[in-house]
Amino acid sequence: MKNKLSHFAIYIDDIERAKKFYESVFQWGFNGYGQDDFLQIKTDRSDNGELIGALQSRKYSPVPEKIIGFECTIGVANIDETISKVESNLGKILMPKTPIPSVGYIAKFLDTEGNLFCAIQYDNTAK
Repeated sequence: MKNKLSHFAIYIDDIERAKKFYESVFQWGFNGYGQDDFLQIKTDRSDNGELIGALQSRKYSPVPEKIIGFECTIGVANIDETISKVESNLGKILMPKTPIPSVGYIAKFLDTEGNLFCAIQYDNTAK
């Protein structure tokens, strides 16, 4: 996957309240993912629902301000190259290249307008 929106995160205060809202409005399904304050979002409630995002506690935010909106993640071919390009184009690195075991490598940034975004290089060998 190259330079395509591949994931989004919705920061929440109350995971059960948020889960109920999105289940009711969009009929999304959810999977637990290790922590009790993080749920993967699926396109539907079936086992075959595509993973599209996450509900996650605000404690995972890399900025001190309360994020209102979705944090988007863009799939890239080379995370190190993307980090370099962000730096050379006056973006700010908030979280350096970090492995997500069995998923890949992620980094979080602010663009020149102060918008939070992420880049991920998928690699199922990441540890």
